[in-house]
Amino acid sequence: MTKNLYPLLPVLLVDDEDAWLNSFGLTLRSVGIANVITCNDSRKVLDILRVQEVSVLVLDLTMPHLAGDELLTLVVKDYPDIPVIIITGLDQVETAVSCMKLGAYDFFTKVAEQNRLTTGVRRAIELGMLRRENSSLKEHFFADTLKNPEAFSAIVTHNKSMHSIFQYVEAIATTCEPVLITGETGVGKELVAQAVHRLAQKSGEFVAINIAGLDDTMLSDTLFGHRKGAYSGAELNRKGLIATAADGSLFLDEIGDLSQGAQIKLLRLLQEREYYPLGSDVARSTNVRMIFATHQDLGSLQESGRFRQDLFFRLRTHHVHIPPLRERLDDLPLLLDYFLEDAAKKLGKKKPGYPRELLILLGTYHYPGNVREFQSMVFDAVSKHQSRTLSMDVFKAYINKCSVGCELLPASQPVETVFAVVDRLPTLKESGRLLVQEALNRAQGNQAIAAQMLGVTRQALNWRLKQEG
Repeated sequence: MTKNLYPLLPVLLVDDEDAWLNSFGLTLRSVGIANVITCNDSRKVLDILRVQEVSVLVLDLTMPHLAGDELLTLVVKDYPDIPVIIITGLDQVETAVSCMKLGAYDFFTKVAEQNRLTTGVRRAIELGMLRRENSSLKEHFFADTLKNPEAFSAIVTHNKSMHSIFQYVEAIATTCEPVLITGETGVGKELVAQAVHRLAQKSGEFVAINIAGLDDTMLSDTLFGHRKGAYSGAELNRKGLIATAADGSLFLDEIGDLSQGAQIKLLRLLQEREYYPLGSDVARSTNVRMIFATHQDLGSLQESGRFRQDLFFRLRTHHVHIPPLRERLDDLPLLLDYFLEDAAKKLGKKKPGYPRELLILLGTYHYPGNVREFQSMVFDAVSKHQSRTLSMDVFKAYINKCSVGCELLPASQPVETVFAVVDRLPTLKESGRLLVQEALNRAQGNQAIAAQMLGVTRQALNWRLKQEG
């Protein structure tokens, strides 16, 4: 397979001096910017841009045939999304201001420190990616279609919100920036991460790890690897998961559990794209795509000081939030059919049918464990299934067991209720009538399901309805 280089689109260096092209090209490669092409004739640049997309254009200002400022004007006009960096041998403020007015992204002298030049190129790469992502997002928004629906085949849904998420993932998948996936436990965050990997068309593998419970040393060893003799018991060299995922994607789940020390190491990895194996003082660069996930609110964690603000903002370059199952109950019929077939296949049974009322019953539950919990519910029901039609009793028993009632709190511990927005509190009789009506609405008129939601027998509900007339 072809090795994936960083950045995805090459950096084009233009200078009539081959020595500088070779020297600066080597400098960029030494810091991980390996996808570099060069041109020593400014007259050929426009022809190159017609056939080859580039992430950044680095132009020498003083060149024969076509000067850098003349070429800058043409590039800005025809290729406005390409950031252009001007390089010159003279440090002249007037020239720099003039180039910036013409549309240059940045201006450097050839005698500037190498890290300033490479940092400038890296910033320009990130700017170019953001511009392309913005264009891609607009394209997906107006098209309202998926170019690669097969990448999401593992996610069973026809929900409109999920479709919008898929469009966003398609737009950002080909960049090298980190992706943060948030959502409650069981919503399918790793499935979305795998979709990002497939869409990126990486030649390397998808490597996943749950970092909850790993201390700093174990995390560093797991991610960065170690050299022989790095610590007692390290008898052989070991490459970490970053090296294993080279040219691919690394998925770190439960990122909210990282310690402060581990957060600093991760921040350097994201910013510099380099790391140090334990026991080594030689930095190694990486082009791995970093994907993170958490069920925690990182915004609240960073406000309380438990999560670094700089890392928080770095992770949120691309943010995907997966809604809980209770917010997309329209997926229940599709998921039920899928999980019934899957469970029947695994258990060696024939796929059972189910009563129409089952979907009404399932729609009354709040699913704290989301899709993963629903899958377990269906598997348990199929494992106990004996007749041709799936019994609702297993689901009723599960929902009754897992539904938690509201306990009254002492007056000294106020808690907001659904009545907080009501000017006049309803009487107990009025509240009871409204509660019964809402239960019937949610149960679509099915009294047995409504009674279960209210925690009473069907006979008691029927008696109350008769009393109400």
